[in-house]
Amino acid sequence: MTPFPLPSGYPRIKLVHSFHELVTTPFENGVNALCWARTLPGDFSEVVSQLGGNGGITTLDEERLEGLTLSAAGRVAVGILLEDQRRLREQGLSPILDCIQSYPREEEPGAVRTDVYSFHADSATEEADTWLCTYHGPSSEGLRNEEAQRWVDVPETRAELLKEYGGEDDGDFLEYLNENCYDLHYAPAPQAQPFSFGHGNLWRIAVDYPGSPVPPCIHRAPETLPGQPPRLLLIS
Repeated sequence: MTPFPLPSGYPRIKLVHSFHELVTTPFENGVNALCWARTLPGDFSEVVSQLGGNGGITTLDEERLEGLTLSAAGRVAVGILLEDQRRLREQGLSPILDCIQSYPREEEPGAVRTDVYSFHADSATEEADTWLCTYHGPSSEGLRNEEAQRWVDVPETRAELLKEYGGEDDGDFLEYLNENCYDLHYAPAPQAQPFSFGHGNLWRIAVDYPGSPVPPCIHRAPETLPGQPPRLLLIS
């Protein structure tokens, strides 16, 4: 049984069994998300409770984590947080560990919402991947490519964007869409079945870059509601 609700016949995710396999398995044959499924020991909720919060995003470093007063289970959790960052740094990555109570929202979203609560793909100018793991709190969500359509390809939305742009639907308009990241955000189909990335699972997901062999993995941050616990998220 997978540690997250995987839609029947889902062709985009491949489960791996080690960090080495997560690093070395290529994206191919349509697979655009690799998951090292893990059940982690330790008390991550204790770590979060010791951090307090400012209502937004708190980035955590090694000094802050090791300075917490924790039980043995809390120290186990901190050891895992530090070890995961070490692994990623050894791959030349720059992981960030955040305690997140809420993300900034667009105050006046236009025709296409472009904050992290919208289903979107990450992009890069050269080959790259996104790595992430939720240790505590609401988890990231994914969406199969077959159940999504770019907002800019929805006729009514494209017409609204063209009106905002104030010009013709030409190359300059395409550049406008790209510069504002409108072309990276997706509308889920009416019967779409988003899946949870789960807790403790370390993911490597495909990014939109020139020459990518697979489509990018569509994902979003979970909606944060009053009373929900903060997220503890590693991302690189």
